[in-house]
Amino acid sequence: MIPIRDTVVCNTTPVVTWSIMAICSVIFLLMQLLPQESQRQIVYLYGMVPIRYSHPQWAITFGLPPDGYLSFLTSLFLHGGWMHIIMNLLFLWIFADNIEDLMGHGRFLVFYLLCGLLATYVQWYNDPELVFPVVGASGAIAGVLGAYFFQYPYARVIIMIPIFFFPLFFEIPAIAFLGLWVIIQLHKATTAMIFDGVTVDVAWWSHLGGFLAGAFLHKLFLIKQPVLEQPNDEE
Repeated sequence: MIPIRDTVVCNTTPVVTWSIMAICSVIFLLMQLLPQESQRQIVYLYGMVPIRYSHPQWAITFGLPPDGYLSFLTSLFLHGGWMHIIMNLLFLWIFADNIEDLMGHGRFLVFYLLCGLLATYVQWYNDPELVFPVVGASGAIAGVLGAYFFQYPYARVIIMIPIFFFPLFFEIPAIAFLGLWVIIQLHKATTAMIFDGVTVDVAWWSHLGGFLAGAFLHKLFLIKQPVLEQPNDEE
């Protein structure tokens, strides 16, 4: 289930959203030009490795210098692969512009980074022994989704579902799409926590933490109210 676009008109140019997308894209493309070992070193140095902060001695032995938790921020601009960054850019493109419109550029930037930091902290708190880097804008984007969930619940989201290589397109309310998204994140996070041996390659707790941060904090950053779309009684 891949979102294609929403139906909410953005009344301002989302310069912060576009800038974040550009920065993430440039960093990712530049890293593709580096040797694999150099990429690995950068990801470990600037990605958030939970055990680095839970067991500082491990970090020293591994060769990671103290960074004052800087990686909680820098990890938001790194991505682990093409599909990872493409999906994050797609979600930013669809949902972030409208939230930036409601908050203004400066307030949105603070909101986005704050959600990202809180999301990364939640991931560290729930998986402090993880020895692999947590990277990606997903936690911060989840904060945007949390704000969108409450500000545009009846906006329509066009989604694409591939069935045997044939794409099918549907239009569903944002509250349904994002609600299902949250349920999936919660299921994945709790499954990994309850059952031993489950391979975890996605920061599910970061997604949930970011969404909750955005849901609870977004009203503090709003400078205007959206024109809320109401459900169509004729449908």
